[in-house]
Amino acid sequence: MHEQKIFDRFINQQSASLSRLSNQLYQQQQRVWEMLHNGVKALDAVQFRDVDCGDFSVRLQYNPQRIVSSGAKVDAASIKARKCFLCQENLPPEQLGILYQEKFLILCNPMPIFREHFTISHINHIPQSIEENVLPLLNLAKDFSSSHTIFYNGPKCGASAPDHMHFQASPSGIIPVERDAHEKNRRIHRKKIGGVDFYSLEGYGREVIMLESSIKQDMEFSFLRLVGAMRKIENTTEEPLLNVLCNYSENSWRMIVFPRSKHRPDMYFQEGDKQVLISPAAVDIGGLIVTPKEKDFQSVDSIIIKKIFTEVSVSHEVTRQIISAL
Repeated sequence: MHEQKIFDRFINQQSASLSRLSNQLYQQQQRVWEMLHNGVKALDAVQFRDVDCGDFSVRLQYNPQRIVSSGAKVDAASIKARKCFLCQENLPPEQLGILYQEKFLILCNPMPIFREHFTISHINHIPQSIEENVLPLLNLAKDFSSSHTIFYNGPKCGASAPDHMHFQASPSGIIPVERDAHEKNRRIHRKKIGGVDFYSLEGYGREVIMLESSIKQDMEFSFLRLVGAMRKIENTTEEPLLNVLCNYSENSWRMIVFPRSKHRPDMYFQEGDKQVLISPAAVDIGGLIVTPKEKDFQSVDSIIIKKIFTEVSVSHEVTRQIISAL
């Protein structure tokens, strides 16, 4: 661990508030790190447009600086050819982080989607993998408390650094699915295992499986069981394609899981005017769709949104099979 990269340390809530420490980091980094200052300032010019898709709605965000992420080459050859931007030795000189439980470094994202957008990277260069890191995910959600939601993009589902284990954090409630998950007419109770309730969201244009519990050990076990069921149905030995959002509120965890069939839709790979540069990761499939190109921001409609979601999500039948296999 590079000591000069540590802004502060967090061990437990008895010693400090993680939300307060993270806010202090955010303020300090804006003062000393020009790239972050400019990235946050650019949010003032971000535009939004809501798209009604019938049973659900999404919010488009025109954010040109995110083209670095949306257009990122994540094939094995491209990753091998570049330096890992999450490894401590490759961080900009001004960039500092909060050392979390001696395993993760909480960093300010210099190309943010929203204010107080953090990247939480493992201190070691290990591959993106959720199963070995469920407990840190649950702990982060609780330690940030109700201020932030922690999200995870699978190595083939939107992670721009699939070679380096990391989470991200967003201000709670800013991703539309967090709001929609409360709608009683959408929530369908599917199963209860131990202290964990499993739900799906109906009429949502893409498949969602939610886990809710106040018991951390049960959440960890049930999530691992879910990943195992997904792996079985997908008939793969690798991590199944997924995005995860996790928050902690009112003494309970909620994990929102999006089972995926693919990373990017076919229209992403088209040329000229036919191309739509939308690369769905957790934020996008959660309903806040980042469009780095103004053309896409202006032209994307409900038909395109539904097509993208249907293409990158698993089918309703696959979700039924996953839940039956739990």
